[in-house]
Amino acid sequence: MKLKYAFGLLMAIAVIACSTNPFTGKSTLALVPNSQLFPSSFAQYNQFLNENKVVKGTTEAQMITRVGERIKTATERWMNANGHQGYLSDYKWEFNLVADETVNAWCMPGGKIVFYAGILPVAENETAIAAIMGHEVAHALANHGQQRMSAGLLQQLGAVAGNVAIQDEKSRELFNQAYGVGSTVGVMLPFSRAHETEADKIGLYLMAIAGYNPDEAAQLWERMKAKSGGQAPPEFLSTHPSNDTRIAELKKLAPTAKAEAAKFGVTSYRPLGKY
Repeated sequence: MKLKYAFGLLMAIAVIACSTNPFTGKSTLALVPNSQLFPSSFAQYNQFLNENKVVKGTTEAQMITRVGERIKTATERWMNANGHQGYLSDYKWEFNLVADETVNAWCMPGGKIVFYAGILPVAENETAIAAIMGHEVAHALANHGQQRMSAGLLQQLGAVAGNVAIQDEKSRELFNQAYGVGSTVGVMLPFSRAHETEADKIGLYLMAIAGYNPDEAAQLWERMKAKSGGQAPPEFLSTHPSNDTRIAELKKLAPTAKAEAAKFGVTSYRPLGKY
């Protein structure tokens, strides 16, 4: 009975500590408010830049900034047109290229974005960079970092609640084993995959509104798949959808993204912009 009450309390906390995703209209976890999260994120970002080689003044670095600014403008247009004026007031956008051969890019809460140089050869062109940028910006807009942190806190609280409520040591050990696997595979990983799919969709909209052809996003992931050699864990054990799932979804969503861009008068797209 204690366990039932403990998890009931956790559910009540999860329901109360919510915000609304402007893109989906759905309630999202917000145990850590942005007023606390953003300053911490900005400080960590600055520390990262101080500890890594930031590329400045090159054609590639200028492209990252240019694409970032265009996606940011598209974001502002979409937000304002959909009744979310002021939503971005606390965001401090920054777009940096780092001299690192890792094939990756990421965004911290509040709009702090890093591209690693290693992703440029796979991207091949500016439109693909826009697809990646849109995806990363989408993570920030949908507060995915806030949601992941909140979910992680709930996962930890659930473990604590279970250990407090269960008195028998053997039963407690069994609970910990089952809870660790179950909460990760059954909750945290699907939660993360849902964020990636959501960021893909939002990112397609933003790149299209910014004047970049969303058809290129699926082509980018074809190249990502080739780069990985097809080596990946099963989807249910991964934080990301499989390459094949992602490619199929991006192809399906591209016409919708074009229709959304058309609402803003965008009916033709920039050249791929190979570099």
